[in-house]
Amino acid sequence: MSNQPENTKNPDERMVLIHGFSREETIAIMRAAKSVSSDPQGIAFTTSTPSNIEWKLRDVIAEVREEHEYMRKNPPQTKGSENSSQGQNSEEGAE
Repeated sequence: MSNQPENTKNPDERMVLIHGFSREETIAIMRAAKSVSSDPQGIAFTTSTPSNIEWKLRDVIAEVREEHEYMRKNPPQTKGSENSSQGQNSEEGAE
């Protein structure tokens, strides 16, 4: 058994679930987590919702990671960048 933290074994599963913080605090938490990561874009972030608060944690993780990977591969087009292959999702906007 390795002494490595779990996130260094499988960095594609990193996720932060934020509950009970204001919008400003949430953005600060996201920025702080990204500032200490070697792959800040690999971290998936989510906040609790009335729906997901009832889910099993493994289901929240799976859903958030799936959405995160989809957004990384299919970034939204922003106005004026229709021909650009880079967009920003809500996580990236916190940088």
